[in-house]
Amino acid sequence: MNIGRAIKLCRNQKGFTKTKLAENSGLSVSYLTLLEQGKRDPNLSTLEKICLALQIPSTVLMFLAADADEKAGMSTELSEKLSALALSAIGGNDE
Repeated sequence: MNIGRAIKLCRNQKGFTKTKLAENSGLSVSYLTLLEQGKRDPNLSTLEKICLALQIPSTVLMFLAADADEKAGMSTELSEKLSALALSAIGGNDE
């Protein structure tokens, strides 16, 4: 599972800078950087703050964070389509 990659994907899809995500989530830019680089593992309350700030369901973030071996039994094609659909659904900045 690569939570940092998923956070970065969702942040970029929403058009948020790290500064904007930090402001919206109450986390520091340096901590978000460490998360995105995979140097820190967030706890559940931190993930909830990030998901609320990005206005995305935590299940979407977790799906996007899952590695191929964690999607065992799901075809690569289906996984890619679901990932693309999820990113499309969270879309750009709604503000």
